[in-house]
Amino acid sequence: MGTLNQKRYIFLRQKKRSDPYRVLIVLALLVAALFLLRDVQSGAIEKPFMPTATPTRTVNSYQLEAETYFEIGDLNKAIESYQRTIAVQPDNAQLYAELARIQTYSSSLLTTTETRRQRLQEALDSANKAVELAPDDSTAHAVRAFVLDWNALPQLAGDQAPSLLVQAEQEAVTAINLDPRNTLALAFYAEILVDQQKWNQAEQYILQALERNPNLMDVHRVHGYVLESTRQYRAAIEAYQRALEITPNMPLLWLQIGYNYRALANPSVPAQFDPALEAFSKVVEINERLGIEDPVPYTQIAKTYAQMGEGLVSSRNARKALQLGPTNPDMYGQLGVIYFQARNYEGAIPAFQCALEGCDAEVSCEVRQCDFENDVKVTITGLPLDDNTVVYYYTYGSVLAGMHRPSNGYCAKAMEILGKVRTAYSGDALILSIIQPSEEICRSYGY
Repeated sequence: MGTLNQKRYIFLRQKKRSDPYRVLIVLALLVAALFLLRDVQSGAIEKPFMPTATPTRTVNSYQLEAETYFEIGDLNKAIESYQRTIAVQPDNAQLYAELARIQTYSSSLLTTTETRRQRLQEALDSANKAVELAPDDSTAHAVRAFVLDWNALPQLAGDQAPSLLVQAEQEAVTAINLDPRNTLALAFYAEILVDQQKWNQAEQYILQALERNPNLMDVHRVHGYVLESTRQYRAAIEAYQRALEITPNMPLLWLQIGYNYRALANPSVPAQFDPALEAFSKVVEINERLGIEDPVPYTQIAKTYAQMGEGLVSSRNARKALQLGPTNPDMYGQLGVIYFQARNYEGAIPAFQCALEGCDAEVSCEVRQCDFENDVKVTITGLPLDDNTVVYYYTYGSVLAGMHRPSNGYCAKAMEILGKVRTAYSGDALILSIIQPSEEICRSYGY
């Protein structure tokens, strides 16, 4: 009986005498609780765990959105998402580096020299900001090296190209010194070395990058570039395909695969061009799915058919490209070259006229074969003679010379065009050898 009573009282506290200080503390807590309750009910203090009036997205949410757009191939949307992410977290160097990387890749899909130059300058601004925010971060310097390298393209940078390439190399070396195991730094340095024509060193660095991390798209892309630069087209295709396994919807990779298949094809065997056409068509498919109107894949399809001797199909695709970029004089120049390759010399003349001399809305519509009443009416401003357009100029001169008849007087215009080329490229033996036969034709007519 005594034992039961002991168990019965195990969980009961013993009574203690009242403590006046403890009572005062309890009363103070009760008063504070009453004031808190009043403020909550009046709205002066927001209730805990209640949603805010305007939901705020997190940085991770924007970043995931950007990465998703990149994976599906919509680089412009990826750029917009990173820009929104940076607006939320403007001091994050990693975000600026990623933005710069995607801006650089997106430049490959732009069709004019000026738009590409502008996009790459935006990428450089982003990369500069990343390095400013994190001067000791290896990846920030690696991405800046990558951006500088793409800015150093001679057709974009002109006389500044060598200086930019030196800066790119310095940035890559800095990135590697900060972290010798940084895979991106090794890969981008390999790309820079290719552009410096240091192929053996480039191969050494890209193999190191592959050994460090074979799961990065950039590494396989640069590997493909290294192989392509040494004309190992079959191996380059395989490298680009491995990059596609990581980012299957990246247009740049499909375009590079198409270029390499086209380089391998024998013009006398049309079926060998089929893989190139399939690769370029894949870009069209991606763009259509994303609602992107991009003339680049149609231009490449047209060039491929021209090499196959399929002039009619080539011209149709070239005009489709022009419909997507009707205000771009470079597209008229490309159409002129495609017409020339397809031996459509009559069609090439007005296309080159628009590209190089400019043309009114009526002529530009004639070139596009559009409905003048319903389609967009555009006036084209001609392109100046430079390293990007010289091929258009001497091809235009060649067509005019070849099509000259006493009744049309084309040689007068041909000699004017070819004279500009001769003056601007008087020290270029190859270009002079190209224009000489056309000049001789016109001289035979007394020009």
